[in-house]
Amino acid sequence: MTEVGVIKPINIEEEMKSSYLDYAMSVIISRALPDVRDGLKPVQRRILFAMHELGIRHNSAYRKSARIVGDVMGKYHPHGDAPVYEAMVRLAQDFSMRYPLVDGQGNFGSVDNDPPAAMRYTEARLSAISEEMLVDIDKDTVEFAPNFDNSLQEPTVLPAKLPNLLVNGSAGIAVGMATSIPPHNLSEVCDAIVHVIENPEATVDELMKYVKGPDFPTGAIIMGVEGIRQAYATGQGKVVVRARVEEVEGRGGRTQIIVSELPYQVDKAALVKRIAELARERKIEGIAEVRDESDREGMRIAIDLKKDGQAGVVLNNLFKHTPMQSAFFINMVALVHGAPRVLNLKEALTNYIEFRQEVITRRSKFDLNKAKERAHILEGFRIALDNIDQVIETIRRSETAESARANLMNKFSLSQIQAQAILDMQLRRLARLERNKIAEEYAEVIKTIAYLEDLLANPRKILSVISQETTELKKKYGDGRRTEISQQEAVEQTLEELIPHQRVVVTMSNQDYIKRYPQSIQRLQRHGGKGVIGMVGREADVVRHIVTADTHDNLLLFTDRGRVYRLKVYQVPDQSRASKGTALVNLLGIDLKEHVTAMIAVTEFTPGMYLFMATSGGTVKRTPLEEFASVRSNGLIAIKLQKGHELVAAALARNEDEVIMVTREGKGIRFQVKDVRPLSRTAAGVRGIRLAPGDRVVGMDIVRMDVEKQDTYVLTVTDNGFGKLTQTKTYRVIRRGGQGVIAHKLTGKTGKIAAVRQIPRECQLTIASVGGMVIRTSVEGLRAISRISQGVHVMRLDPGDRVAAISCQQIDGPSEPEKPEKPEKDKLK
Repeated sequence: MTEVGVIKPINIEEEMKSSYLDYAMSVIISRALPDVRDGLKPVQRRILFAMHELGIRHNSAYRKSARIVGDVMGKYHPHGDAPVYEAMVRLAQDFSMRYPLVDGQGNFGSVDNDPPAAMRYTEARLSAISEEMLVDIDKDTVEFAPNFDNSLQEPTVLPAKLPNLLVNGSAGIAVGMATSIPPHNLSEVCDAIVHVIENPEATVDELMKYVKGPDFPTGAIIMGVEGIRQAYATGQGKVVVRARVEEVEGRGGRTQIIVSELPYQVDKAALVKRIAELARERKIEGIAEVRDESDREGMRIAIDLKKDGQAGVVLNNLFKHTPMQSAFFINMVALVHGAPRVLNLKEALTNYIEFRQEVITRRSKFDLNKAKERAHILEGFRIALDNIDQVIETIRRSETAESARANLMNKFSLSQIQAQAILDMQLRRLARLERNKIAEEYAEVIKTIAYLEDLLANPRKILSVISQETTELKKKYGDGRRTEISQQEAVEQTLEELIPHQRVVVTMSNQDYIKRYPQSIQRLQRHGGKGVIGMVGREADVVRHIVTADTHDNLLLFTDRGRVYRLKVYQVPDQSRASKGTALVNLLGIDLKEHVTAMIAVTEFTPGMYLFMATSGGTVKRTPLEEFASVRSNGLIAIKLQKGHELVAAALARNEDEVIMVTREGKGIRFQVKDVRPLSRTAAGVRGIRLAPGDRVVGMDIVRMDVEKQDTYVLTVTDNGFGKLTQTKTYRVIRRGGQGVIAHKLTGKTGKIAAVRQIPRECQLTIASVGGMVIRTSVEGLRAISRISQGVHVMRLDPGDRVAAISCQQIDGPSEPEKPEKPEKDKLK
């Protein structure tokens, strides 16, 4: 006994260590981690036991939650009412527990993270399946220990006929460790238990044939099995869970994404808010509206897409930026013999089976003792009934009950228990039928004793009982899986997969400023219009190249030095139509003295396709397209140039196609692609057209022979905006190297040839001027005329302005042009 007033020196380091360890062990054992046997934490176990003691069964009336919480606090759990009620609420939530252990009535929260109603408003009772956790608890199946004030006894573990650890899972944060065990399907776990009993050497891979993976109460889809296999083999792993979605046709023919199931523990209201924020901030393109349409029938989140919204791309972005795809980290830590351990699937099942062996053994011993006690009494009844007259006479002659008991014991060799039972026996038991019942009961008890003794003597039979009870449990409560397991692993979405497919216009200025903008914002006008502002650049800077492409296409950029560079179209900055763009040197390792002279879009580097190039000096070359599939950041050699020549055009061609080249002075030539043999990237090429002094090639295009039968045309546009359609067939095919024929009659009014394209009749033409004006129009209004004609105005230019570049895109059918815009300004907001 410590003396009062005596001061003992204590090392502060040792005291802190001891106190902290005591605290840590208390948290680990008595608060945060579940027991491997019943899968419950102490507070959960006390709630279920207190409800059992109160007689609140699944078929009895509900009782106020406050009454239950008060009983738990007062008898077993001397902590605040809030944590007790929170634990009970979670046991009742069907979106938290795969198989709820508490049947709640009232507001017990929701997937929107709404808080439950106060405990004075809600009511609860045990669910039917939770009574399987408590069955046989009154048969000395588990150890009891004194409660906090030694006034009552409470179980240290529940008998747990239900394999609750795996079925409902558990989550908790202790000191220095944590647990995160996902819920599973009862039918699968029961099958696995039976398999382990029958095959003790079963491997984790064999068990995975039965336990497919976690089965969350909220359903959804697990992506891939590798994370599941790792978690089951080691006790730790990660599974990626993705929301269940469906694409449907919504209002106005627009695509609608319907979300019907979410990953486990995802807050639905927060998710809807997050999606709306991302759409509003334009971090996810293509979403018009998001609504929560959930009701009593189930969950339904409706995401309306814009007309140009692409469901696949939007979904990829949603999976990347929102909890619609979440990772569940598995850490199967539980208390085994009072100590925390990381368990794999086999160990978790084995520990449960060993515990059930102990429970059934203790239950059998209890039942055996009760049966022997009953048999002992029944043997006394049989003796009394066989000597009923003498028994009655003995009792009649006795003065007191004590003497009667003693006389019976002495005369018939009965024990005190037997003698007392005979004295307590009612006279009606003397009837003949009652005597037969006693004999039948005795026979049944003897049979029960024999069965229990045999059971206790044979452990394999105890395992058979476990297997039988587990099978019955599956039949009674088993159900189908809610969570689908996809064989497709969840992979990190690449940037390209998050970019929507979109038709865009890519422009390149004379000083190599590049940009893109959606083609849809370029309004269709009648030919002869003035266009709208397409670039506001520096003085002396003009649009030189323009192409229409998909955002996922590859952009090949050819320079005056005969080199080629590559960009993905989506890597080109998306800017307004009137902006000047971004300097190409900021995107590529291009030399400042090197300028882009040709630009084409390539969807795929398909074998059998060629890149056909033409220089200002009339030289041409074709090279297999696949040689340009891997272009380094600092570019590759595309063609070896002669001194003074520049690369002016490049296009995709096939062996059966033909080539049309047009010069600045209006000369044109048509010859077959196969006239030019394939050459390597570093070759110089061969002569395509013989030029007059002072003339140079301004454009080249490919005549696709698969569309030649559809009556294609050669479109030539001059500096001053005069354009002309000429049937391609009017250019006769000759051998390469000739002087060509007249392609366009040039005058002082028309100016020189600025650009040339070979096009089908149904296409849309985009023209950019040196002054930065851009017009998009259909060529349907242009009539086909002869090669020696001047053409008509396709774009009216301001004084001093001239055409810089043209681009064409084929359309499915005739378009209805808008009325000409007022030329003084662009009305697009």
